[in-house]
Amino acid sequence: MNDAERGRELGQQLRVDSIRSSNVTKSGHPTSSMSAADLMAVLLAKYLHYDFDAPDDPHNDRLVFSKGHASPLLYSMYRAAGAIGEKELLTFRTFGSRLQGHPTPAIPWVDVATGSLGQGLPYGVGIALAGKKLDRLPYRIWVLCGDSEIAEGSMWEAFEHAAFYGLDNLTAIIDVNRLGQRGETMHGWDLDSYAQRAKAFGWHAVEVDGHDVEAIDGAYAEAISTEGRPTVVVAKTVKGKGVKEVENKPGWHGKALDHPEQAIEELGGVRNIVVDVAEPDRSADPHEFPSGELELPAWDEGEEVATRRAYGDALVALGGARGDVVALDGEVNNSTYAELFAEAYPERYFEMYIAEQQLLAAAVGLQVRKWVPFASSFAAFFSRAYDFIRMAAISQANIRLCGSHAGVSIGEDGPSQMALEDLAMMRAVHGSTVLYPSDANQTAKLVAEMADREGIVFLRTTRAATPVIYGADEEFPIGGSRVLRDGDDVTIVGAGITLHEALKAADTLDEEGISARVIDLYSVKPVDAETLRAAAEATGGRVLTVEDHWPEGGIGDAVLEALSDRETPARVVRLAVRDMPGSGKPAELLAAAGIDAAHIAEAAQALVGARAAV
Repeated sequence: MNDAERGRELGQQLRVDSIRSSNVTKSGHPTSSMSAADLMAVLLAKYLHYDFDAPDDPHNDRLVFSKGHASPLLYSMYRAAGAIGEKELLTFRTFGSRLQGHPTPAIPWVDVATGSLGQGLPYGVGIALAGKKLDRLPYRIWVLCGDSEIAEGSMWEAFEHAAFYGLDNLTAIIDVNRLGQRGETMHGWDLDSYAQRAKAFGWHAVEVDGHDVEAIDGAYAEAISTEGRPTVVVAKTVKGKGVKEVENKPGWHGKALDHPEQAIEELGGVRNIVVDVAEPDRSADPHEFPSGELELPAWDEGEEVATRRAYGDALVALGGARGDVVALDGEVNNSTYAELFAEAYPERYFEMYIAEQQLLAAAVGLQVRKWVPFASSFAAFFSRAYDFIRMAAISQANIRLCGSHAGVSIGEDGPSQMALEDLAMMRAVHGSTVLYPSDANQTAKLVAEMADREGIVFLRTTRAATPVIYGADEEFPIGGSRVLRDGDDVTIVGAGITLHEALKAADTLDEEGISARVIDLYSVKPVDAETLRAAAEATGGRVLTVEDHWPEGGIGDAVLEALSDRETPARVVRLAVRDMPGSGKPAELLAAAGIDAAHIAEAAQALVGARAAV
């Protein structure tokens, strides 16, 4: 067979295997896989450079299935490449199989989890940034996209950033099969509508018949030869291609075929083509940036420093010590102080502008290549990218997020800028770490610890300058806390801005003969349950939590969970922001929310008074 004939046969094999695997549990997306089979056959047979025996090889090309529901096609490609056998292919979607309904890194050749549409291309941008700007290697990133997901705004964030950064190592392949889950897509088979918009964003665009293997070959060759800008291959395809029962017919999305044996026969039967996938180009080593000794910044006790500023200074120090640390920001780096890193290490800083979804996706893509990304924005704006954060956990990604301008204490900007749900949403992410430092020295130490922490790590910083209360030589292990005042009448738990209010309240209470134990809960997740339980027992079960956050899901709930398995239940009173705030001075807003020193002291008095009344 010549190359074209072999490509056509391989495409048929991928269709057949997609049908076979989906038939095992009578579920999956075979028709969505069948439309892109020829596109992937040509890629696998000729253009993908990948060592399946060494998936972590930095020289490998990267293939991302943005249309993750076409996983039967991806797994059929693995069988064709000899990476898995027929037996494993036919475990698709069964309990315990790594061939799950949508791809995850449980499979070593999958870099990022997909299935939530609109995410694969943004991830591809991050990986392409790593290849072109950091690794400086010739590997390519290929992203298979569905036509339905082009409606997602995150895809256009990716289109814009890829063009802005000149990512000519990135090729998007849009499988325009016309049919979505419930019917025709927004643009149907209007290839030009996709191509012209991509061109307007600065991409090179090639329109092609997605079932003509020779035309596909030519399109990929054109993509590889295009310099200075990314390429999109806009391919007209037919959903369910090759099987008359389902070909180009609505109502077959996400369904196994009713007559798989007949369909397989129509496609020419089972084949066992094994592709000798091209080896990656190993002529050069990945670029490395210089590293040195870690010398964290230090501040004198009593000095007033915003923890957001301490984040920026600590990140610069970490960047000097570790050449693998990179930083990203969403056009607020003069507020998050990531600008300090950008000035010190411009080659390792990536501006993502007002595109928080791409900000998160780029961080995930960069860590695919073992870079250590720190991404920062206003904490409130991470909510826009929450699905990317959720999916990053499924991807087993290691990313570090810094959210500044948290709570009502930011002052006059008003509630649109105030993160009041960030602790809750970050705590809910599987395997996450949530940190909330209270002073500059503590912030610096936690930033250093974040670098080697696995999973999604979130650091909440404060806008206002607050007093330094810890020495520069003190350590703050993740999962710990600090008891700043000893007492046996009541326990007050705070972090960040409210810790300083709690300390002032403790002074007031002391003058009134009430001994308050004050705990700095800088590690909100994992939480220091042992210290909290000991404090509750020492203070007769009287616990007061105070947070610049809504009452749901933050510090109060973390404390309640830690105390929930005690034999003697504690009485926990939670002070939090309960009414929608407006603009005002920080002190006014803290008081209006009932979380300033005066309200903390009043609540503690009431809690202790309730004890006395009993």
